[in-house]
Amino acid sequence: MSVTDLLWRFPSVQMAWRNLGRNRVRTALAALGIIIGVVAISSLGIAGVALQQQATTDLGSLTNEVSISAGPDSSADGVTDEQVEEIRSLTGDATVVPQKSNRTTLSARDGGEAFVSVTALRQASALYTVSSGDSPDRLESGALLTNSTAAQLGIELGDPVEYEGRLYRVRGLIESSGGFGGGGSELVVPLSALSEQEHYDTVTVVAADGDEAQSIADRLEARFNEGDEEVLSVTSFAGVQENIDSFLNTLNLALLGIGSISLVVASVAILNVMLMSTIERRGEIGVLRAVGIRRGEVLRMILAEAAFLGVVGGVVGAVVSLGVGLVVFQVLSGDPLLVFGWPSVRYLLIGFGFAVVASVLSGLYPAWKAANDPPVEALRG
Repeated sequence: MSVTDLLWRFPSVQMAWRNLGRNRVRTALAALGIIIGVVAISSLGIAGVALQQQATTDLGSLTNEVSISAGPDSSADGVTDEQVEEIRSLTGDATVVPQKSNRTTLSARDGGEAFVSVTALRQASALYTVSSGDSPDRLESGALLTNSTAAQLGIELGDPVEYEGRLYRVRGLIESSGGFGGGGSELVVPLSALSEQEHYDTVTVVAADGDEAQSIADRLEARFNEGDEEVLSVTSFAGVQENIDSFLNTLNLALLGIGSISLVVASVAILNVMLMSTIERRGEIGVLRAVGIRRGEVLRMILAEAAFLGVVGGVVGAVVSLGVGLVVFQVLSGDPLLVFGWPSVRYLLIGFGFAVVASVLSGLYPAWKAANDPPVEALRG
């Protein structure tokens, strides 16, 4: 059914559309208030979604990892071999990667230097993704180096780097990341490079997903840390993700509430516009009633005017909010098309629905007042 057919089949709708065109400036200002309210609700909601997706991206694969280190009540200065074996027995099929760490300064042929952290381990492929070269399952020789450090020092695949008087050929360049725990300068070497260090500084458990990682963390806490004693410090990034999600969900609700205030203010403006319109057309409405137009028809006409304002303002506001969302996602994630995902689209629908409902509610009192005005009094006025 076309808009024209709709107008002819429902005279009250036709009259409502005509009445809105009588005072276009007032109609445009009322619709502008709705547009601002919709943009406030939808844009703030979409911004919250973008922040949440960016936080999730920054955490990346860390959500399925559990990090273990010596706690304040540990009798050793690190994680012992016995504790590592016990951790393996508690983690099932998850990958357990013991690590030793240090720091050093790497030098380039041209005299340049870079301060890097040193990580010694065996299962490099479990923790590191390389952009070139290879990340072996068993790192027995050679080394891995972060991309940014290699570029800074002019080091390429196959070039040697010196650590503690020994040369290690670079066999892989680690992808540099801007997320949590990423983006630093790191040199990864075999465990034999730090053989003089008795205990492990960190043990990383790589689980299948975040739920399994959290379950493993709970089991390790129950086994090694009784009461207030903390023999091993156990950190699950899955728990960090849950905390971030909870915080951002609360933030989204707060932003939604702030945006709703704008729409409530716009609803008051529509109420004023509808009241002014019915007062100005009191005589006209009286004539309609006098010639036999029923109260219900008058009621539908005024409500249709309010609904039209809500629909027009809601559609324009949703389009503007979509544009704002494209910019926000481009800035935060570099992919503006993510705005078309359901988490963002739902805020467009919420904003549009809120606009229509608020407009209709704002028109209820003016519609009731106009429909119940006695025809004789309306004509006399």
